[in-house]
Amino acid sequence: MTSLPSLAQTLSPRQRTFILLALSLGGFAIGTSEFASMGLMLEISRGLGIGEAQVGHLISAYAIGVVVGAPLLAFAGASVRRRTLLLWLMGFYAAGNLASALAPSYPTMLLARFVAGLPHGAYFGVAMLVAASISPPEQRGTAVSKVLMGLSIAILVGNPLTTWLGQQFSWRTAFALVSVLAVTTVVMVARHLQPDPNEVRTSPMRELRAFNRTQVWLALAIGAIGFAGMFCVFTYLAPTLVNVTGINERWMPVAVGLFGVGSILGNMAGGWLVDRLQFRAAGVLLAWSIVVLLLYPLAAHSIWAMPLAIIAVGTMGALATILQTRLMDAAGEAQTLAAASNHAAFNTANALGPWLGGMAIGAGFGHASTGYVGAATAAAGLLLWGLAVALERRSAAAAEVACAD
Repeated sequence: MTSLPSLAQTLSPRQRTFILLALSLGGFAIGTSEFASMGLMLEISRGLGIGEAQVGHLISAYAIGVVVGAPLLAFAGASVRRRTLLLWLMGFYAAGNLASALAPSYPTMLLARFVAGLPHGAYFGVAMLVAASISPPEQRGTAVSKVLMGLSIAILVGNPLTTWLGQQFSWRTAFALVSVLAVTTVVMVARHLQPDPNEVRTSPMRELRAFNRTQVWLALAIGAIGFAGMFCVFTYLAPTLVNVTGINERWMPVAVGLFGVGSILGNMAGGWLVDRLQFRAAGVLLAWSIVVLLLYPLAAHSIWAMPLAIIAVGTMGALATILQTRLMDAAGEAQTLAAASNHAAFNTANALGPWLGGMAIGAGFGHASTGYVGAATAAAGLLLWGLAVALERRSAAAAEVACAD
């Protein structure tokens, strides 16, 4: 019996573009929501009658939701068709952000932000699997990077937009807008993405068994540790600009925009690199990160060098595309669980980087020392990458010997 043609074979370039656009819009909604609380910290503080530290707890609640929800929802939805799972996850995201917009008090807002974070990682994981499945094999990395492009554009456009809306009207407007974007994503995915007749169905327990692979855990560890340097620098960017570079804090939106430009360039480069170098691209990117982060403390003392340094730090986001593609190759039957867990790993980096940077600043090494701390974490990630490559080569050699015998 002949098998049905794959979805990638039946789609026209125009249809594929609309699907990737819909998936990227979901990434834009998620990125806008994730960073909205940072840009509207003062407005949320006044609106709910809480301190800035408590607004920080709202940001942490969202991140915890991502870490908890990514593997949990991916595990629960392992046997569900990816198209159906995408619709449910983005519908869930719309509800979580609507609850955030309507939250009457700090405790309810804390719960709403935790709930909103739950589908974050699972959506990105499934969306990237879909993007790869509808694309020719030699364009997988580029397709994955296009989904993540929505997140990068959110940093460049979504965050300033929601900050402006929150200042002009109410901070609740930002989360209401995200809810509308999420619903729009649901409509676009339902309209343009058809069920894949050749999609391999699995089960939660089968995914869990397949997930327990050394290469999967090494890829997640590279993300959790090697990516921490970017978050270490970005978290303390504002005080570094003010106290080291000598720039007025009103220029901070421009700095965030430059970081967004770097993130977009990194996404484009990451997709291009992984299509040509596969897992070797992770080693190249981590080596680039070490160089960038070592130069960052020097650039921080120059008002002319700092913009280039910020853009360069933003390009480190390419690691997300590279590791996501690596997990597709290494996870076997645990595709959904591994892809979603990648975002849990990156949110672990988001917690680890600022913590280590804060320790260095607290110890008196200065705000620019975050670059050296970040370089150390990138170097640790490069060592893990080297270990992963060595183990893979050993396994391949052992397999050749076994075949020869």
